[in-house]
Amino acid sequence: MDHTSGSHFPPDPPEPEEKVGAVYGYGPWPMLGLRAAVGGVLMGLANLVPGISGGTMLVASGIYPRFIEAIADLSRLRFRKRSLFVLGVIGLSAALSIVLLAGTVKSAVVHQRWAMYSLFIGLTLGGVPVVWSMARPKTRGVVVGFACGLVAMIALAILQSREDTSAIAQDGVLWMFVAGVLGASAMILPGVSGGYILLLMGVYVPILGAIDDAKTAVRAGDLHAALGPGIAVVLPVGLGVLLGVLIVSNLIEKLLLRYEKPTLGALLGLLVGAVFGLWPFQHGVPPEVGAVFRGQVMTEALIAKVPESKWPTAFFSPSVTQVLGALGLIVLGFAFTALLAKFMNREPDDLAVDPADSAATE
Repeated sequence: MDHTSGSHFPPDPPEPEEKVGAVYGYGPWPMLGLRAAVGGVLMGLANLVPGISGGTMLVASGIYPRFIEAIADLSRLRFRKRSLFVLGVIGLSAALSIVLLAGTVKSAVVHQRWAMYSLFIGLTLGGVPVVWSMARPKTRGVVVGFACGLVAMIALAILQSREDTSAIAQDGVLWMFVAGVLGASAMILPGVSGGYILLLMGVYVPILGAIDDAKTAVRAGDLHAALGPGIAVVLPVGLGVLLGVLIVSNLIEKLLLRYEKPTLGALLGLLVGAVFGLWPFQHGVPPEVGAVFRGQVMTEALIAKVPESKWPTAFFSPSVTQVLGALGLIVLGFAFTALLAKFMNREPDDLAVDPADSAATE
């Protein structure tokens, strides 16, 4: 007797034959894993620096739509192997890059900002052909979406260039939770830096400090000391990050399903517009005595306590060597992400969220 005949729930659709040995709609497992790993590493490195978008790096590596779809699946308790695989690889590679390379990347950005920003520009632009292939053919929706994304990123770049982005000094568990929600929401939006949002809210340094303090306490075996910053900062921020990622990922997935072309156009605009906030020829300059910096009137004693990594930036006139070096690094970054997409031997249109595929799991 068929016990499912009286069920109100239809049986799961049969697995297509081409899914054997590959993730259906994702390409071969090794290629998917490589793309996800590269995207995760770049996302982790980007999130170390306020102003650099982790979401942009995922778009550039061609894994962004799958990342969004995977998070949306998980939030609906759909534990599909492909979604868990994508999230696992991206999460692990991002975490490893942050833990292993945080000091190196921050030092390079502080002392060789022009070189690092040039490389990030190339990595970002290298994803443009991928997204453009997904958005073709050009329609009115693509053009309007592109214009909106581009204008939004130019406006954000102008905001970033101002030096009055002092901390909105707030404390408390609730504020840390809100910061986690907003920071995570920005983190997965291409072109928007989660770290920059945290910096604007005045919690970027406290969060990094709390994480570092907790890590130091754990290494010393003092779990009691680790609980202080863990409960006051890390836990509420972590819960906020989880909520923010779930909300935004589901929103973007619905937009990709219902308004695919305008959404892809907006992603393309965000990707191109992100370059405006990455002008490489700028360096850190110490705050001046009497200037208001992060809500405080600077004195010589206070200036001495501001680390170089937190100095405001100013533009400078580059040398010929720096211009040529920047161009070379831009080409190198562009070639890396562009060749990565070609190496995957994937049809670009296959990267978009497939409505039929999503409907099959409803």
